[in-house]
Amino acid sequence: MNGCCDQDCTLDQLRERQRGTLLVVLGINIVMFFVIGAAALYGNTIALLADSLDNLGDALTYGLSLFAVSRGPHVKAKVALFKGGLILLAALVVAGQIVYKLFVPSIPVFEIMGIFSLLGLAANSVCLFVLWRHRDDDVNMSSVWECSRNDIASNISVFLAAGAVWITHSGWPDVVVALCLVVLLMRSATRVISSAMAELRRAT
Repeated sequence: MNGCCDQDCTLDQLRERQRGTLLVVLGINIVMFFVIGAAALYGNTIALLADSLDNLGDALTYGLSLFAVSRGPHVKAKVALFKGGLILLAALVVAGQIVYKLFVPSIPVFEIMGIFSLLGLAANSVCLFVLWRHRDDDVNMSSVWECSRNDIASNISVFLAAGAVWITHSGWPDVVVALCLVVLLMRSATRVISSAMAELRRAT
């Protein structure tokens, strides 16, 4: 006789697949946070800094998602709500850096922006690929997918900003792209928080 019914076994297998996927993307984002963060500080670019903070937020998100994999809908919704708050916090940090740049303008190193945005794009493309099959599993994995999709848009935006800095010899493209990333993060935070709140209402 089987140790569990078919439905329970299927659910356990799904959780194990989710856990394995989250471990992969967690490792990638921890590494990329340190690599891109160091590059952003060296290259004096807030767009790339926003990218690195996004990786940090994602790493925290994936860690929380690992905790929530085997929990019930109510806990998953609470974790998703917290993840939405983390995305919002990242947006506010980047917004603060933008304000600082407006008062203390500087020109970032476009070569650093270009090279490391492409490196981030490659890493986040791997994350998006492995998360694809889990995007509709539940509110927990859906919020993880949302984070990963944002990363791709961020990397492409920073790469385009690097080209604009090179052409214009100005720091304004860096600021403009960082501002666009703030808007993207704000919208993402709103969607994740709204979904989490709706799930919490259903769970209660």
